[in-house]
Amino acid sequence: MTQIRKTGLGKGLSALLNDSEMAQSSRPNINETVSPGNISHVRISQVEVNPFQPRSDFDQEALNELSESIKLQGLIQPITVRKAGNIYQLISGERRLRASKLAGLTEIAAYVRTANDQQMLEMALIENIQRENLNAIEVALSFQRMIDECNLKQDELGDRVSKNRSTITNYLRLLRLPPVIQASIRDNEITMGHAKAILGLDDVDKQLYVHNEVISKGLSVRKAEELVRDIQRIGVKKAVHAKEEGVSFQYQKIQDDLASKFATKVRLKVQAKGKGAIEIPFVSEDDLSRILELLDW
Repeated sequence: MTQIRKTGLGKGLSALLNDSEMAQSSRPNINETVSPGNISHVRISQVEVNPFQPRSDFDQEALNELSESIKLQGLIQPITVRKAGNIYQLISGERRLRASKLAGLTEIAAYVRTANDQQMLEMALIENIQRENLNAIEVALSFQRMIDECNLKQDELGDRVSKNRSTITNYLRLLRLPPVIQASIRDNEITMGHAKAILGLDDVDKQLYVHNEVISKGLSVRKAEELVRDIQRIGVKKAVHAKEEGVSFQYQKIQDDLASKFATKVRLKVQAKGKGAIEIPFVSEDDLSRILELLDW
């Protein structure tokens, strides 16, 4: 009897699938009745893609690599399906199914489950969330779907996917960002660290400004966080001006305080090693006298 090794599916999914129902079995004839809970071989042509699949992007190069691996080693982890009349609906394992088709297989090893639509959605979402190469937006959308469609609270969701509530919250907050920023996260143009920094701003225009700065200038997460702090304290225009002048927030604050004190524009010129100069312009002799009095000259 050929043994098919089970792989860890994660705490939440394992509980849903019920390990006791995943007992291994000998390969049945394809025309025989397939018993739910057993590992069986079903025709790929009979497998219908999961209508609840939360994942939409599949890397073609990665699929080709998995396909070659399946040709050489066979399918290590069976897909999971449920019987629906004369066909099987995919619960989890669409990437494995696609790669098996590319490998030219006509049959595929599968766990045959009995599951209603709610269970099917939840199992598909949990299996999807636990993938290592899932981008942050896909994870966030899966979390949101589990909350909305499976009627879960954040704490319950955390238990299902073995993550704490703060992690769940951080992912869900990404969905508050404008679509263009979400697309940048999805396409790996910016990291989740950049996104968390941008979320420090409530105004969409400010968020888009920082996003553009990160993309166009290749700002690190730390630099993005500094820019966000500057905007929070002095606004976009002053932050842009300070950046153009090469003045840090701390020096910008001193510059602004001096300008307020002398009622005129004050400029700090700061060199790399901390040396520099303060320029206080005046428009007349009377204006100079006023400034000197303020300096107790």
